[in-house]
Amino acid sequence: MFYLGFFLKEKNEAFHEFSKLCKQLQIYKNLLIVTIRSDHDREFDKKGFITLCNDLGILHNFSAPRAPSQNGVVERKKKPYLRGYG
Repeated sequence: MFYLGFFLKEKNEAFHEFSKLCKQLQIYKNLLIVTIRSDHDREFDKKGFITLCNDLGILHNFSAPRAPSQNGVVERKKKPYLRGYG
């Protein structure tokens, strides 16, 4: 298991970057994405994102809404990277 993080200017870039990452992992590294976990934010709940996951056989798990213990995981993982940009 590993985590990847991307800096995006806008949240609506998430779908494009995710679909690009899926193709790169499959073509260049011969890896498959089995499951992803995200919060209930709108960029991961769009029809195109859900369709892409279904087409590629990716299980999309959502963290529990209003659960600080789950929702803070990404914030804790990205904190070391953001220290140099603040």
